[in-house]
Amino acid sequence: MITLHTVTDLRTAVKAARLAGKTIGFVPTMGNLHDGHISLIERAKKECDFVVASIFVNPLQFNDKNDLSRYPRTLPEDQARLALARCDLLFAPDVDEMYPGGQDGQSTVHVPGVSAGLCGGSRPGHFDGVATVVTKLFNQVLPDKAFFGEKDFQQVAVIRKMVDDLCIPVEIVTVPTARAKDGLALSSRNGYLTTEERALATGLYRTLTEIGEALQRRETQVSILSEATERLNQRGFRTDYLEIRNADNLSEDISGASRIVILGAAFLGKARLIDNIVVTLMHRND
Repeated sequence: MITLHTVTDLRTAVKAARLAGKTIGFVPTMGNLHDGHISLIERAKKECDFVVASIFVNPLQFNDKNDLSRYPRTLPEDQARLALARCDLLFAPDVDEMYPGGQDGQSTVHVPGVSAGLCGGSRPGHFDGVATVVTKLFNQVLPDKAFFGEKDFQQVAVIRKMVDDLCIPVEIVTVPTARAKDGLALSSRNGYLTTEERALATGLYRTLTEIGEALQRRETQVSILSEATERLNQRGFRTDYLEIRNADNLSEDISGASRIVILGAAFLGKARLIDNIVVTLMHRND
């Protein structure tokens, strides 16, 4: 695996691979890699001839400077993991390379609708930062396919709409959420958890599962969410949101929907954890 730090070198390497007849797969990350990231690399290796990963902690998507400063940066360890996974190229630019004109004057990409509410409501400007940096990375790498984890359900919805609206010629491929044996969704932010908090962390996934079971029993949605929020807080979390949306378009209107997504975000100590599950509703005929 080669590691490159400039857009010029990246484009030269990708162009050579494309001229050799290879298809390009791309996995954008912010580093501090875990098994979930590696599952994206493995999927990309199965579907593409030349796999590019990027590591860039994007300041535009952080609305909390303290969160940005403490976000883990583990480039040497990440390089080793990517090499073992047979990634072909790592692009690891610095902030000046990605935003040579500075961040204040940077043109940004706003994706309306799907970016509203949920994490978009809790983190104002977050998805503008995500959409902007992903657009830049797509233009730099020019991949045939890009691979994202389903844990960040709203982020994937934002990127899919952005690609469709702006006619970006890349296929978005999603990979199921990677989980620990107890169900906790793998995340770089899990490293913020203390030993005691890690033992409690699976409570978010358990709560989402309970909401899904209640929906199958056709209980009232308002009572389901109210009771689930109370249970989550009793489990040691501070709930940010628990919501039920249409899985196909993230609409709040789930009437008649056969597939719904249950999304949750909650604080546990210093960590803000997110998760979701998709449920196919078994509608009764009564």
